[in-house]
Parts: sequence; C-alpha cells; structure tokens
Amino acid sequence: MEQSKETKDINDWLPITKSRNANWWYSAFHNVTAMVGAGVLGLPYAMSQLGWGPGVAVLVLSWIITLYTLWQMVEMHEIVPGKRFDRYHELGQHALGEKLGLWVVVPQQLMVECGVCIVYMITGGNSLKKIHDTLCPNCKSIKTTYFIMIFASVHFVLSHLPSFNSIAGVSLAAAVMSLSYSTIAWTASVHKGVDPQVQYGPKASSTAGNVFNFFSALGNVAFAFAGHNVVLEIQATIPSTPEKPSKKPMWKGVFVAYVVVALCYFPVALIGYWVFGNNVEDNILLSLQKPRWLIALANFFVVIHVIGSYQVFAMPVFDMLESFLLKKMKFKPSMLLRFLTRTAFVAFTLFIGITFPFFGGLLSFFGGFAFAPTTYFLPCVMWLVIYKPKKFGLSWWANWLCIIVGVLLMVLSPIGALKNIIDQAKDFKFYS
Repeated sequence: MEQSKETKDINDWLPITKSRNANWWYSAFHNVTAMVGAGVLGLPYAMSQLGWGPGVAVLVLSWIITLYTLWQMVEMHEIVPGKRFDRYHELGQHALGEKLGLWVVVPQQLMVECGVCIVYMITGGNSLKKIHDTLCPNCKSIKTTYFIMIFASVHFVLSHLPSFNSIAGVSLAAAVMSLSYSTIAWTASVHKGVDPQVQYGPKASSTAGNVFNFFSALGNVAFAFAGHNVVLEIQATIPSTPEKPSKKPMWKGVFVAYVVVALCYFPVALIGYWVFGNNVEDNILLSLQKPRWLIALANFFVVIHVIGSYQVFAMPVFDMLESFLLKKMKFKPSMLLRFLTRTAFVAFTLFIGITFPFFGGLLSFFGGFAFAPTTYFLPCVMWLVIYKPKKFGLSWWANWLCIIVGVLLMVLSPIGALKNIIDQAKDFKFYS
C-alpha cells in the first residue's frame, strides 16, 4: 500500500515519522526518560498512604501489568503487514474504528501529555527554587512563579528541535539523571538512618481520611508508570523491514528500560518509607535536609531530567497539532507554522503551571483520570479486539484482569485526589 506523494511529504516533515534510524538503546533511554518521571520522588509518600503490605503489592503489580501492556503495544505496532501504527491513536482507530478510535484515544493522550508537561513545569520550577533556597538559606525568597518562568525559558528554545531523534541527546542526559537522583534519594536516606520515633501506622486520624489517602496514592503510583503514551511514537523512530521488524530492538530497549525503572523505583519507595515513615514529604528530596550540596545536586539532576521528559512528552503533542494543521486546515509546512504552534504550547503549559501549582493533588488527579486507561487497560482492550484470544484462556484472563484493575484505578484515584486538591486550595494564593 503506497502512500500518496503528499502524505509522504507530510510524514517526512512531521516530528515523529521524520527520521527512522534509531537503534534499541535509543528506545531504552527514551523509555527511561518517559517512565521514570518526577513520580519516583512521590513514591515514599504514596507508600506512607498505602502502608507496607498494600504498598509493596501495588508497586510490584503495577510494574508487572504495565510491562505486559507495554509488550502488547510493541507487538501491535506492526500487526498489519506493511503498515506501521506510528501513533497511539492510529492503533486505536485500527482496533475500535476510525471515529471511535480517534475520540477514545486522542483526548486521553492529550490530557496525559499536556498534564505531564504542566506538572513538569511546576516540578522544574520547584526544584530550581529548592536549589536556590538550599545553597543560599539567608537570601531574600523569590516567588516560585519566577522559577517556573526560568525553567520554561529552556523549553522555548528546546521545543524547536524538529524530530524525536533530534532530542535523543537531551533524552539520554535525562535518563542518566533519573538514575542519579533516585540513587541520591535512597543512599542519602540510608545514610541518615531510621528515625527513632518513626511510625508506620495510618496517616489520617479518621477512617474516611485514610480511605481517601489510599485512593490518591493509587493515582500517584499510576502516574509513576506512565510511559505508554509515547511508546508507539518512540517505536516509530526505529527502522523496520519484514525480516527485521522494529519490535525486536524495541522490546530489547523496553526491557532494559524496565530494569532501570525497577532500580530507580523500588529502593526509593521502600527505603524512603522505611527511614521517614509517616512523616515523609510528597517529594522525598524535601524530607532530606542535609548534606546541603548533595540535595542541591539531586535537585539539579531533577531539573535536567524534567527538561528531557518534557520534550519526550511534548513531541507527540507537537506532532498532533502539526498534522491537524496540515491535514485538516491545509496549511503548508513551514518553519513559521512550527515556530508558532510550539511556542504557543509551551506558553500554555507555563500559564497553567504558574496559575495552579498544587503539585501533588494534580498528579493523582491526572494519574487516575488519564494514565490508568492509556497505561493499564486501553492496550488490553485493543488486544482483545484485534487478536480475539480464546475465551477463558490465559491471555483472555490476563487482559480482563488488567482491564478491571485499570478501571478501578481510573474511578478511585481522582476521588482521593480531588479531596486533596480541595484541602490544598483552601489556603492558596494565586501567583505566590
């Protein structure tokens, strides 16, 4: 099936399908950058809301389920011979029909990607502020708003890199950083040692409070395992032939990425909770006060990593915006068009980020609402529709199990998060 010349020209210009010469290690570090988000720093806090038993169970289950659904997506990338589903919604349209597939996938994927970019704006700003406050405790305090603006200034430049492969350098740096600050977070906790008055009991005084906390912690964990929204887009950058399909190098990269994810997540979540117990902050680096230079360094690593992650998640959004403008609005591909759309997007995420900086609540709200479907159960639904596995067979059960877990996550975690947002918004001043 030959593409028309016009479509081919458009595809050669769009950021995701522009260059297809990546190898498996590209996919490994793009996936690490997309997966190991700032979410990892919130894991000890999520553990403190879940408790030891449920906490460990939720973490391990999430790791297994998301690895399974990621494998499904890698397999489904080239399910139709000679055609590649380069974008999440193209696979959705193949499985669920042209109209429905588009409307099911695109709003969720946009919500995830914009959500992540906004949250990363805030994280970047907060970490910059933390560096400033740590290194210079007696200086005049500067508003977080200004730090978020400083952070955004980087993206006004970086977001004009044309394609996924051109951000590979940024992404590699980010992947290395995520390993570094995760390691700092747990080694510094071990070095500090367990507090003699440490408590692991339930956090809130009332049952209702604990239930809400439990729900919102589920959202935070869902947020931590959310690389699926860009996985097909990453695979699209790998060359593919019938003899050597792209799924082999991609799967190798994904597996390596998941091992790195485990090395980042499990020590931070378990050791962080073990050392601080209930008193852990919703960002573990805030709990660690000393040694000063180390905490400043860890925050610096977070900033670098979040810069990379922002770009990895923004690329599919740029791709959607640009293809919409070219295919539906019939604009001509030009530098000016690209410059305007991307600058507008960065400005939009900046504006939302400085207006609503309740970081923790937003995470689990978006986490439940949009990450649960795209990560935990949409791949399974598509798998059931496309492959039609035997009823009550292993594959059938596995997929339905993931769907049930995913739907529960989607329904429960925004409830907990909304309560947290309302609590935080009571004493909130705009642009503080």
